[in-house]
Amino acid sequence: MSYSPTIYKFVEGSDEPVPLDMHVVQAVLSPYDVGDPDLTVMDDGRLQYWVRAADGSEAEIFVDRTGILVERPHSGPGVFAIVAELTARLAAVIFDPSQGTFFCGSEAHAHLPTDMRQEAVLIDMTGEAIEAALIGRSTQN
Repeated sequence: MSYSPTIYKFVEGSDEPVPLDMHVVQAVLSPYDVGDPDLTVMDDGRLQYWVRAADGSEAEIFVDRTGILVERPHSGPGVFAIVAELTARLAAVIFDPSQGTFFCGSEAHAHLPTDMRQEAVLIDMTGEAIEAALIGRSTQN
């Protein structure tokens, strides 16, 4: 299955995503980056990471000013825990284009536009909860 959830941050009910704190993005992703560090910053200024968690799960992550594309995350709690930490630290939301659904924690939920707030699904920002929300299964037994 190929899918690419995207992370956005909203504030004060604005309909437009706001710029991301790139220091937070780099602090969370850099320790897990197994790609070529010379290629992290692309020609157009976007960032790219190939992250690998301790359990071997991986994802390509592309970051621009207002969004983070998580390309083909491998199933496993590790990579989803990295996505959870990133989303929580940014107080952001995860959009799943395959379901047309926004997933978020309570802090980010309060900042969503009214129409999105009504439809967003509140979840715990943990790797297990994100994996269950995005691919419909939990790693917990």
